[in-house]
Amino acid sequence: MAKTESTLKNMVLTLLVITVIAGASLGFVYKLTKEPIALAKLNKQQTAIKEVVPGFNNNPGEEVLELTSKEGFNIKVFPARKDGELIGVAIETMTNTGFGGDVKIMVGLKPDGTIINYQVLEHKETPGLGTKMDVWFKTDKGHQSVLGKHPEKNNLTVSKDGGEVDAITAATISSRAFLKAVRVAYDTYTENSGKIASAQNSQPTAEGGVQ
Repeated sequence: MAKTESTLKNMVLTLLVITVIAGASLGFVYKLTKEPIALAKLNKQQTAIKEVVPGFNNNPGEEVLELTSKEGFNIKVFPARKDGELIGVAIETMTNTGFGGDVKIMVGLKPDGTIINYQVLEHKETPGLGTKMDVWFKTDKGHQSVLGKHPEKNNLTVSKDGGEVDAITAATISSRAFLKAVRVAYDTYTENSGKIASAQNSQPTAEGGVQ
């Protein structure tokens, strides 16, 4: 068999074939995994809403408001109602000041702004340090917990900055980022409270009815 001549033309043609095959493979994998990834993300979001604002019987996902915070972040507000009455809001909030970049959490607020609960959605903080935010700020120990606190009545900044909250040990930057995300949620809620209260676009469904 004659040996193929190693020319620039042959090398370019070979590279082109490899690129096309690789591109097609990546496209196939993306298409195959896109829907499961999106579904997993949606399920995590729905679970977080139920966790931070329990007891609703509407579908917060059908009433979601997409707002922009004064910092320029895209914020999603899910009104939670029971028998048509607003009992709280679940707010998907974020900040970009974490040690590893973006920190995204779901915060539940009562209609008056008091913090009900929270759940961390996404972050890239240091394992064993910043990752403790998952439970640290809901632990009833010292001055860690923010549950039941009000961002306007309480100074929800770390004690190192003169605030009322104990930072995660050796993870002050992550703690500041978490508390900043809570503040972004509160500020966005209060600035749009009228719009949120009137955003009733669906009828009540079964208990905890997030579709």
